[in-house]
Amino acid sequence: MRSSLVMASDATVGCGAPHVVIIGAGFGGLAAAKGLRSAAAQVTIVDRRNHHLFQPLLYQVATAALNPSDIAQPIRRILRRQRNVSVALGEATGVDLAARKVVLREEEELQFDYLILATGATHSYFGHDNWEHSAPGLKTVEDALEIRRRVLVAYEAAERESNPAIQREWLTFVIVGAGPTGVEMAGALAEISRRVLSLDFRRIEPCRARIVLIEAAVRVLPAMSPESSANAYRQLVRLGVEVMTNTAVTGVDNNGVNHASARIAARTVIWAAGVAASPLARSLGMPLDRAGRVVVGSDLTLRGEPRVFIIGDLAALQQDGKPVPGVAAAAMQEGRHAARNIVHSIRGETLEPFRYIDKGTLATVGRAAAVIDFGWIHLSGLVAWVLWLAVHIFYLIGFRNRVLVLTEWAWVYLRNERGARLITGEVEPLIERGEHREEQ
Repeated sequence: MRSSLVMASDATVGCGAPHVVIIGAGFGGLAAAKGLRSAAAQVTIVDRRNHHLFQPLLYQVATAALNPSDIAQPIRRILRRQRNVSVALGEATGVDLAARKVVLREEEELQFDYLILATGATHSYFGHDNWEHSAPGLKTVEDALEIRRRVLVAYEAAERESNPAIQREWLTFVIVGAGPTGVEMAGALAEISRRVLSLDFRRIEPCRARIVLIEAAVRVLPAMSPESSANAYRQLVRLGVEVMTNTAVTGVDNNGVNHASARIAARTVIWAAGVAASPLARSLGMPLDRAGRVVVGSDLTLRGEPRVFIIGDLAALQQDGKPVPGVAAAAMQEGRHAARNIVHSIRGETLEPFRYIDKGTLATVGRAAAVIDFGWIHLSGLVAWVLWLAVHIFYLIGFRNRVLVLTEWAWVYLRNERGARLITGEVEPLIERGEHREEQ
């Protein structure tokens, strides 16, 4: 694999066409690749997965509303008609700026003339990485399937548990972090317990499940307007979610969560509290912010490296005194802008500064319940939910995926049924995991 990658790069440079390497095929990386469609350059896009994942709907895989294939599409298929793009399955472990090469796992190397880093973010446990085993986050298909497995196993374990106290622990679900992912996850779990599973068990009443949403800030959805935050709070409470704001988590283990001087006994904890930039940023030897993101110039280039662009969750960029948010819309805009600036550079033209256009923020709370911020316009309820559906269907890649997702959503809405309720992997080890209490 090493020789083929290096040969592809060398051959491109030899033909006089610059070689653009894009690391990461998320929203930003794909937007950049598509933006270079007509460029006089050869493009190689590298990702450690063979598929592009529509992360905003990943929580619906975790809550059994959708299957992974409904929100993912092979990268090669997406770019199959773009003749100047090659796709490589691999993981970047470092960047040698002086030699202009990307180091891939097992010491493979990929030369570049221009580089776009779009490797995104990973979970952040704020210095408590040991919490990850007990409280998985939600960034990949594997994460979603693991959370789905834990949620469904919890009901099965509660059904066979004779001890009422332990049964309550199995029927308690704690979500740490009340950003969009946490709010959406809490709403979905509440709907599962109240509407989907209500008649499926004989010894337990799923509708009595306790869903707890914990947020360290003073309100849910702290990045959205106070009005939308208040609307989301009311909708969560209406669903039966117990919302705890201004509450910092101090400990997580297999049997619950500690906060301040109290403890919540729970066998299922989901982490949605924080993100950190990809570790690849540290290999650049450049200034990083507190979240590990790379400080970039207004044109998205690395300091002193006009041919290296940083986009998406990996980039730390200020605009009008505020950081550009780490959302899909910003990543796509940055990807397209980086592509335009590479075209300018190839032509010997001046690079243009990036300007983020805020197209609004959306979050769904449950069926027919959502909140939207668009400038001074704040919507909630059914209207916001319909707009949320339309936006997500529009941005899904592939006609098949759009049809499947729309059909699944209609079925869930009309019948309160979730067809992806499959427990994968071994069940007994997960049940036994909670039976051995750790020393508190």
